[in-house]
Amino acid sequence: MTEYGRGQGSEPWHPEDPLYGDGGWRGQQAHTGQQPAYDGQQQYPQQPQQQYGDWGGDQQAAYGQAQQQYPNQYGQQQFYAGQGQQPYDNSGWATGTHTQVQYTDPSDPYGQQSPAYGGRQSDYYGTPDAYPPPQPPGRRRAEPEPEPDWDPGPDQGEHAFFSGRDDDADDDLDDPREGRGDRGNRKGRGGQKPKKRRGGCACLVLTVILAGGVGGVGYFGYQFYQDRFGPAPDFAGDGNGEQVTVVIPKGAVGSVIGQKLKEAGVVESVGAFVSAQASNPDGMSIQDGVYTLQKQMSAASAVELMLSPNSRSNLIIAEGSRNAAVYALIDKRLGVADGTTAKLAKNEYKSLGLPDWALGHANLKDPLEGFLYPSSYAATKGQKPEAVLKSMVARANDTYEKLGLEKKAKSLGLDGPWQLLTVASLVQAEGTSHDDFRKMAEVVYNRLKPGNPETYGALEFDSTYNYVKNQSKIDLSISELRKYDNPYNTYFHKGLPPGPIDNPGEDALRGALNPTDDGWYYFISMDGKTSKFTKTLKEHQKLVNEWNASRN
Repeated sequence: MTEYGRGQGSEPWHPEDPLYGDGGWRGQQAHTGQQPAYDGQQQYPQQPQQQYGDWGGDQQAAYGQAQQQYPNQYGQQQFYAGQGQQPYDNSGWATGTHTQVQYTDPSDPYGQQSPAYGGRQSDYYGTPDAYPPPQPPGRRRAEPEPEPDWDPGPDQGEHAFFSGRDDDADDDLDDPREGRGDRGNRKGRGGQKPKKRRGGCACLVLTVILAGGVGGVGYFGYQFYQDRFGPAPDFAGDGNGEQVTVVIPKGAVGSVIGQKLKEAGVVESVGAFVSAQASNPDGMSIQDGVYTLQKQMSAASAVELMLSPNSRSNLIIAEGSRNAAVYALIDKRLGVADGTTAKLAKNEYKSLGLPDWALGHANLKDPLEGFLYPSSYAATKGQKPEAVLKSMVARANDTYEKLGLEKKAKSLGLDGPWQLLTVASLVQAEGTSHDDFRKMAEVVYNRLKPGNPETYGALEFDSTYNYVKNQSKIDLSISELRKYDNPYNTYFHKGLPPGPIDNPGEDALRGALNPTDDGWYYFISMDGKTSKFTKTLKEHQKLVNEWNASRN
């Protein structure tokens, strides 16, 4: 044992602590950490020791010259102090004729529970079976760690699942702590029954859950890697031979095209198509329209085929096409009777999406002329003519709005966008190349001036007469042209015709919006590919004579 008073040490257990022993032999054994002694052997006395303390300013004496311990009949140790060997009383004072020393409870530093202060203390030592008083802090011994003689549980030993035990068997076992001086009873602190250990079923369920979690994390991790860094899934080869028609909408970018192809079963993933399109030098030139492809094609082969004219099954409207020719193409593509689309256009043109400035004009041969915009359109069997016509009118509206026909018409001396569209149709019909369009537009604007000294406001274009006749002749006699009375015949009537005579393309529209300013009034094509322009009738007649000579 250590010297009493060498240090305060740990706080002693309070006698009212419910975990302070169980009142029996086992609790005493756990408390003292020793085996009970029945032989009555005397412990070796310790060397005299002295303590210096201060209580109320008075220095107190030490326990005496020596201390001895004697085991009682229950193995408990009685402590005696001084020469008179008087035991401690219940108040913690050593009784006898010698100086009394009090053991001070650290939790009651002012000794308010001491009888000296009028406090009350229960008599815990009035019977032979009582516990010894709490040991002073300096005399306490650390309880030795008991060697486990039972299954320490899943963290330190083999679990019941692996040893053949189950959960129900644990309920019938006594608390392994009993018989080993454990503080407390079967229920432990707070009177709560200790939790069961996990049995075989619980362990198996936990293992399954953990395995599933690890598998799920692995799967999603793999998917994340594939989506971010791995190659996109792709078919191999040029297809399985099963043809499919895919409609690519206007303005579709690579991801939209890839999605359409994936939905049709042509490619395996959008990412594969986008990658193949970016890798092909001409990949970005894929246009909207109808494509005939095969299912399960590699993305690279799908891109190659879409760039080939062989895959295009679109309805192509050429620049300068007249409405009559477009109606016939639609009928053939949709597989409907001849004249179906022309009849619909004549009767339902107001419901096809024309702008307000295109309505209400008199003497028109076809109110839709100029609004079946030249481009590529998806038109396959099963579609209705109305749907195809609406898509063409919508494309024309978008283009005219983008180019600003309605805003720029007045600056060119025209009444509005309708006349500007009509000029563009004339430029498209008379020009032989895109390089001609700006000069051809200037010829139109110069001739429209009423006081011009060359034509005095007459256009005299063969194309307007051919439009009325629904023909494309170049050998026309002037006498014949001047006799035919029709609003569209610019040899007979001055000024512009009632409306457009074809569907101009974007280059012709831009030429009409930005004409040259060189003074051109006349033009002639000597080879059918290029035009020559002149400013006077004399210069023009010279070129006409050369052309006639070449024909002979």
